[in-house]
Amino acid sequence: MNPFALSGQVAIVTGANTGLGQAIAVALAQAGADIVAVGRSPMDKTQAKIAPFGRRFHAIKADLSTPEPCARIVEETCDQFGRCDILVNNAGIIRRADAIEFSEADWDAVIDTNLKVPFFLAQAAARQMLKQGRGKVVNIASLLSFQGGIRIPSYTASKSGLAGLTRLLACEWASKGINVNAIAPGYFVTNNTDALRADKERNAAILARIPAGHWGEPQEIGGAAVFLSSRASDYVHGIVLPVDGGWLAR
Repeated sequence: MNPFALSGQVAIVTGANTGLGQAIAVALAQAGADIVAVGRSPMDKTQAKIAPFGRRFHAIKADLSTPEPCARIVEETCDQFGRCDILVNNAGIIRRADAIEFSEADWDAVIDTNLKVPFFLAQAAARQMLKQGRGKVVNIASLLSFQGGIRIPSYTASKSGLAGLTRLLACEWASKGINVNAIAPGYFVTNNTDALRADKERNAAILARIPAGHWGEPQEIGGAAVFLSSRASDYVHGIVLPVDGGWLAR
């Protein structure tokens, strides 16, 4: 049996309408998983990309700025497909401002979406996974789980917290058959990096540090997501895996 195969598995992917979330959903479907795509925006484009693989697809509209829909998401997944095997906590937001001027509203919005909701969604998913005897949780962290960055205090705090939460949940759930790990994407071509790529000086400085020599394309994160969602990673617990073109090695 191919240890990377996800046939018969059901994966919840948040923020799957575009960018990294969409690429992860497509990669998991290509490996054989049925997909539940969660977010506020229409998932038509994601569904179209998954259709050629013949996997089942279900979209759930939910506002992930609060934990309120977390239990419903897992319940609806199980109602549709009978189980929940994989959770990818990808949805996130970012707010930019100098730390000296950063507002409480922007702080709370980012912490709630990027840290609070992933915890409560993982909790809801784990309750189902425990009944099944196994499961995989993959959190999408960041290079800012390792570094400080500038002008993004709440984002850095949330992603550093998510890395710590990943390790905590791994310690609690590893013996119960649930793997909890994270991926730390580097600089990828997504909506969140539009401003950076449009700034010629900043873009050049970033490229100069990436050993791979290019911004990551969303599809380049798919292999890591499949690995951490599959039986190939059954003895992998609590890691934060950089997928960064070598940025942290520089």
